[in-house]
Amino acid sequence: MQTSGTLYIVSTPIGNLEDITLRALRVLGEVDLVAAEDTRRTRRLLTHYNINTSVTSFFQGNEHAKLKGLVDRLVLGASIALVSDAGTPAISDPGYLLVVGAIKAGIMVVAIPGVTACISAASVSGMPLHNFAFEGFLSPKSGKRKRRLARLQQDERTMIFYESPHRLIKFLVDAGEILGDRQVCIARELTKKYEEIFYGTVSEAIAKFNSQRPRGEFTIVVAGEDP
Repeated sequence: MQTSGTLYIVSTPIGNLEDITLRALRVLGEVDLVAAEDTRRTRRLLTHYNINTSVTSFFQGNEHAKLKGLVDRLVLGASIALVSDAGTPAISDPGYLLVVGAIKAGIMVVAIPGVTACISAASVSGMPLHNFAFEGFLSPKSGKRKRRLARLQQDERTMIFYESPHRLIKFLVDAGEILGDRQVCIARELTKKYEEIFYGTVSEAIAKFNSQRPRGEFTIVVAGEDP
């Protein structure tokens, strides 16, 4: 009797190609297919490690069109590795839809853990992490962003955000207005050649990145409300 396949959620490096586990490399080499958010980046990773597994795209924009076909392959017995642009899949990317589809179809879902930007930034932030909130990307619209920040104003937990370079200053200005001039840790291009970690207040961060054009992807760790 035909048995169902397995969906592997495989964490990949966020920059430095050495930041991948031996288990992840083995799984990527053994599965029937890799479903990737960015096929070009994934193929570079696979080529670097001499892995020849077939790759298909699964990103925001085609995820609904590709979902049924991938789940059908899993049901028929294929093994598929889901990888994101970088880091751990299903965190701030459409990969969670495939996880949900696999669960609904009774497919085994296996995590292959590894690096993720939010945890890496949090670990060097110097802020308490016994209880924290991951917020990911807030709305690009200032009104919605401010409303979300207002709901977090009284939260005593350390908070972690993602932001793009062209919206970093706007985010910091709104955060300063709503949350106050709190301590922040801003990690840029983690694990990459031009990695930079900034420690200071929101106002100091605004001054720094107004004088130095933001480049790369940012993870922002913000102190919680002081009780």
